[in-house]
Parts: sequence; C-alpha cells; structure tokens
Amino acid sequence: MTRSKHVDFWKNSLIGLVFVFLYLPILVIIVFSFNTSKLNILFKGFTFKWYALVFHNVQIMSALENTLIVGIISTALATIIGTLGAIGMQKYNFPGKAILDKVLYIPIVIPEVVLGIALLSIYSLAGIPLSLFSLILAHVTFCIPFVVLTVRSRLVGIDQTLEEAALDLGATPLKAFIQVLLPLLIPGIISGAGFSFALSIDDVIISFFTTGPASTTFPLQVYAMVKTGITPEINAISTLMMLVIVVGIAANAIFQVSKLKRSKRK
Repeated sequence: MTRSKHVDFWKNSLIGLVFVFLYLPILVIIVFSFNTSKLNILFKGFTFKWYALVFHNVQIMSALENTLIVGIISTALATIIGTLGAIGMQKYNFPGKAILDKVLYIPIVIPEVVLGIALLSIYSLAGIPLSLFSLILAHVTFCIPFVVLTVRSRLVGIDQTLEEAALDLGATPLKAFIQVLLPLLIPGIISGAGFSFALSIDDVIISFFTTGPASTTFPLQVYAMVKTGITPEINAISTLMMLVIVVGIAANAIFQVSKLKRSKRK
C-alpha cells in the first residue's frame, strides 16, 4: 500500500511538472500582455493599451488580411483538387498510379525549407514574381496532400455498394456522386479543409521563400517583430491568437455535444 502511494506521488508529480512546463509560459505571455511596462521582467501595472496598439498597427492588420486571403483561397483550391484527387486515386486504376501515390506525399515528408527553396527555384525559372499569387500557389501545393490523405481515409470506410446501388436504380454517375458519395465524404472534406487552413495561416518557412515584400503574412510579421525583442505588443498578439483557438475549440465542442443530443433524441 505504501509503495503504491509512493508510485502515485511520483507519477502525479511528473504529470504536474509536465503541465507546468507546457502551460506556465503561456500564462506568463497572457499576464505580461497586460503589463504597463515594455520590459518583460516585472509586472508594473494593468493596461489594455497593447491590444489597442495591435488593432491600430497598419502593418499587422495588413499582414492579417493577407494571411486570411491566402488561407481561404488556398484552402478552397486545395480542398477541391485534393478531394477530386482522392476519389480518383481510390476508385480508379490508371498507368503510373503507384508512382503518383508515392510522389503525392513528398510535400508531407520533406522539410519545409527544402520545399520552399524548390518552389522559389521553379518561380525563378518560370518568371513568376513573388506576390500573393505565388504564395497561394505554394500553399495549395503543400496543402493538397493533407486533403488527399484525409479524404482517402474517409473513402476507405465507405461501402462502395451504396453508390453502385444508386447507379442500378437509374441514377446518373454525377447524381450518385452528389446524393450518395458526397454526403458521406463531408466529414473527411471538412477535416481536410480545416487542416489545410490551419497549416496555411500558421506557415512561416514556405511563406518566407515564396512571398514578396508587399505581401507579408501575419506569421512572418510576428517573426520579424520577435527578432527585435519580445514586447507586450507581441504578447498581446499571442494572447489574441490563443483566444481565437480556444473559442474555436469551444464552439466545436458545443456543436458536437448538441449534435450528439439531437442524435439521441431521434
């Protein structure tokens, strides 16, 4: 009994240390985002002025706008192309399928810096100027494999006889796809789109190589600010980013709970 308590003590202590290591820096960032002093050493007073400065900073707002534009467009394109590619790879056989299947996942396994340099070289050879267009093209390139992987994993679990039954009952291939297969793929498509959007708005390395000076993204802007030192303004930006994530997770949890309750009522 004593040995069991001793083991539990060390186990709980280790878990506690892990949580402190993970969340104490986040707590420090949040606390010092309200600090009146520019120095992240002592907390001298409470203020919201750094949050006001963030929203009135033209560079930050412009970078945030670019990030959202790139994220939304690249996610939409990657989701459409990736979904169609996943369906084609899963349902049809064609020459070179095995090779394409391996090549498709190269952007996932190679380092981002290698992919960024490769894309920059291609843009240089093709004469494509570095702008939002080149950035969107780069983000679509590395997001497509994640959509394909997510949608294909969903396709594997779908009974293919459902679509075949719809065709036997007189539905056209397009109608069978829209009314039978597509609704079953929606969870996988949404997951792939969400994954792509998260990757896009958070990317630094590939964006660094493929964007121009007039199309800076939010992560690149924050990175440039951090190089000159951590200020309460950066802490405020980090806190706002965490708040958005927490709100998103909470909204998803509420949606899942309400969905579960509705399914139980039925």
